[in-house]
Amino acid sequence: MSNHLFDAFRFRMPAPARLLMETDDGRSITYGDMLARSAQLAHALLQLDVEPGDRVAVQVEKSPEAVMLYLACLRAGAVFLPLNTAYTLAELEYFFGDAEPRLVVCDPARAADIGALAEKTGAVTVTL
Repeated sequence: MSNHLFDAFRFRMPAPARLLMETDDGRSITYGDMLARSAQLAHALLQLDVEPGDRVAVQVEKSPEAVMLYLACLRAGAVFLPLNTAYTLAELEYFFGDAEPRLVVCDPARAADIGALAEKTGAVTVTL
């Protein structure tokens, strides 16, 4: 699927071997790593029946993986809905009811509680 926003990013990207970021724990991630991982995540989204225009609600800490999930949503044509990690379950219930996400991505430590809320709107919950 063609996605103009992702394509604009991709075509302006430096060489795949060039460093994109270094993490606090010393990991080096190249542009090529980002392309490969975001493609894998986009494929996983499709396997979870996420279709173009579907919303993917995401409540995870800031991380390289979260950035790659954002890019994966672009690649799959999904709408990335970031949710603050400080939101309470009541606040999340409001957002899930309003946005009706197809998929909810959260931290494993909150998967049980968030999964129960997401299920009320028919969303599937996975962890990152």
